[in-house]
Amino acid sequence: MTPADELLHLLDIEQLEIDLFRGIGGGGETTMRIFGGHVIAQALMAAYRTVPDRLCHSLHAYFIRPGDPAIPVIYQVDRARDGGSFTTRRVVAIQHGKQIFNMSASFHVDESGYEYQHPMRDVGKPEEWPNRDELRAKMVNELPEKYHADFLRKRPIELREVAPRDFMTPEKTDDRNQLWFRMEAAKGQGPQMQHCLLAYASDMNLLGSSLRPHGLTWFQGKLMTASLDHAMWFHAPIEFADWHLYDLDAPWTGGARGFNRGAIYSESGALVASVAQEGLMRPISKR
Repeated sequence: MTPADELLHLLDIEQLEIDLFRGIGGGGETTMRIFGGHVIAQALMAAYRTVPDRLCHSLHAYFIRPGDPAIPVIYQVDRARDGGSFTTRRVVAIQHGKQIFNMSASFHVDESGYEYQHPMRDVGKPEEWPNRDELRAKMVNELPEKYHADFLRKRPIELREVAPRDFMTPEKTDDRNQLWFRMEAAKGQGPQMQHCLLAYASDMNLLGSSLRPHGLTWFQGKLMTASLDHAMWFHAPIEFADWHLYDLDAPWTGGARGFNRGAIYSESGALVASVAQEGLMRPISKR
């Protein structure tokens, strides 16, 4: 089974009872703890299993405790409201008897209205930039050998950073950055799965925007990082088998936190989603 097939399986959560679901804890982007996009996507799928007739337009979530990849995640859905135009769901993710994550999501019937969007930035085509596997193969020897296998492990999302930085000795640079991403195995999936896949991918590189002005990356061991919350708005139909541009920035850092934003465009230039997240970026004291 390919990493992409594993992700599709991971998002096909199991129903245990009415409004109660179980998701696989391991797999995806990380092995030490559950990747934030993993639990967002599974929670959104749990909500979707109770909303058959309309699509999500926004979600707002909080990460409460680190997820344990060694055990499943239980998702409990609260049917907060079923209205004529909007449906609201609240989802709580539980491990070891405690909440690790909660999310509110709103679903909207298809309606027409006034249309406007910011244009997509011109950063070149995805084929102009190296893919993640190529970059990591070049830089793996800068890491201790015990991290090599996980660092080089195949991931489900194909990713190409625009003007990538050095992992270990990055220069201080502008917070604005972009990447292209897609998952070809998303072809033929329904709109609910397309939303869940994009929600999964929306947590990739987002917090890294706030590290850029300080010349920091996760690999240097200089700070503790974690996603604290995550908000996402879906604007237009998504076909995640095709390339999408993730245009990122971080307008503020302070108080051991960083605020990050992202706009996701289809390759044709349609703004399909917007994202915001605050993350922990706590300096590690050297004693």
